[in-house]
Amino acid sequence: MKFNIIAAIMLFGVVSFMSCDDTTDSIGSSLTDIVDKLDVEADTFTIQSRTIESGPVIARNIMGYLGRVKDPETGCIINGDFMMQFNVLEGFAMPDIDSIMSRKDGQIIADSCEIRLYYSTFYGDSLSQMKLTAYEMGTPMKEGVAYLSNFDPLKENLVRTDGIRQNRSYTLTDLSESDSVRNNSDYTPNICIKLNGEYTDKDGVKYNNYGTYLMRKYYENPENFRDSYKFVHNVIPGFFVKMTNGLGSMAYIDATQLHIYFRCMSNDSIIKASTSFTGTEEVLQTTTITNDTERLKELAKETNCTYLKTPAGLFTELTIPVEEIMFGHENDTINSAKTIISRINNTVDSEYSLDIPKYTLMLPSDSLTTFFANNRLADNKTSFISTYSSTTNAYSFGNISNLINHMYRMKKNGKASENWNKVVLVPVDMQTSSSSSTTAITKISHNMSMSSTRLVGGPDNPYSPLTISVIYSKFNGR
Repeated sequence: MKFNIIAAIMLFGVVSFMSCDDTTDSIGSSLTDIVDKLDVEADTFTIQSRTIESGPVIARNIMGYLGRVKDPETGCIINGDFMMQFNVLEGFAMPDIDSIMSRKDGQIIADSCEIRLYYSTFYGDSLSQMKLTAYEMGTPMKEGVAYLSNFDPLKENLVRTDGIRQNRSYTLTDLSESDSVRNNSDYTPNICIKLNGEYTDKDGVKYNNYGTYLMRKYYENPENFRDSYKFVHNVIPGFFVKMTNGLGSMAYIDATQLHIYFRCMSNDSIIKASTSFTGTEEVLQTTTITNDTERLKELAKETNCTYLKTPAGLFTELTIPVEEIMFGHENDTINSAKTIISRINNTVDSEYSLDIPKYTLMLPSDSLTTFFANNRLADNKTSFISTYSSTTNAYSFGNISNLINHMYRMKKNGKASENWNKVVLVPVDMQTSSSSSTTAITKISHNMSMSSTRLVGGPDNPYSPLTISVIYSKFNGR
């Protein structure tokens, strides 16, 4: 369907002429000439879509995910295991060794030691009974490596075979804490892993607990506590926490801390003291995702819809009809190309339905890996971000004309790949920074949280066709 759009262009022309020329003698004739020569048309084309399996994705999120849950809509089981490293702050120092009062046989000891995994949000039932095992890493994960979501430190032999293996049963609502503690405004829910058993280091030296090992290592060589690299490579390579039982909750871990408790002398009094090491962006935190691959394959084969599913689950692929769009318009300008991807509401009514992905990235299929590997940002030329709208129940991409022009040029110049006219919709997380009235995107990464939705489309789409609306303009030369 085509139609002329003149009024808006005339208005734009009037504003342009008034702002660019102080002489008004020839406005009438000039405007008439411009309008007579400008031809504007619109057309609509059908887009084909299908679901594709994402496979493992680059996991560069600050957040860690720990638990095992089942999506009530699709029946997919998702498992999250978590690897953490710890940082030392600049200027870190322990109390003078002579002030330490916690001792055994004259040597300093820690009274206790623990790891706490703090989370502000979670998915599922906070009373689900879960079980984990915390493994001591024997070798730190390498810096500068783009680890995929299926990277497993156990399978890669990075875990100490004779190191710590601490089991812990838990519920996200920690019933061992009193209501007064949990209801306190300063309380942050967490999973606590005690490290108070006898510990033997890699050199065969025995300690009464892991905290004692850390304290003695500090007093033996404080230089290893001066920066994160020395600390990770010479003292604590990290811990890998693996789910071993349970189903029903997934903690979104946003902070980790290792605490050591001891007694020391202060102002002629013995006081309880502690020191902590924290997981930060300066050191690695990774999540290992295990998905129900057989169920994902079944969902990807469905033809009456497409899926967006995270983490490391399902993407939607669109085939843009570039040649059809450009046919007869090879010398025209594409002013805009808009497509709206509507969502299909859930069919299962459950309080544990997965969230709808908030942000979706559209990018060429061939750029799927390199975009995230190279830490790129959406440029509105070949990659675009859409935010889910609850008002329209859809993702809207307002103008992807630059992408269509790029695809057409690649095809015309003989540089097109097999997937030259295909794009992928990928659920993502974004980090932003703000200054005055401007907000800028600073990081885009794969969405690793629990989210899922069905979209209108697929080879046997029973709904209205998925379309793209295009507006062209050209000077007709009259």
